Amino acid sequence: MGQITGVTSGIAPILDVASTATTGRAGGPGGPGFVDSLKSAIGNVNDAQREAGQAVDALMTGETQDIHRTMVALQQADVSFQLMMQVRNKLVAAYEEIQRMQI
Repeated sequence: MGQITGVTSGIAPILDVASTATTGRAGGPGGPGFVDSLKSAIGNVNDAQREAGQAVDALMTGETQDIHRTMVALQQADVSFQLMMQVRNKLVAAYEEIQRMQI
């Protein structure tokens, strides 16, 4: 089973995407673009979900008895997914507002 990282490590890229969306800049010239940041954040959420699944599988098969790590992995995956959904909701709301603007 892979090492379970801290809760903030899975959330930090999503927070970077959120700040990029509000400032309109992604690290200045030569920095990663918004789409790249978004893909990276979604990939990190997917990794957290996969790690949580592996931790549950290991607990269920008896490979490990560490329920604490399993619960931490599940909570990390849940929090990062919820944050990703909130970022998505804000992006959709911003898109809808732009669509309503008069030219």
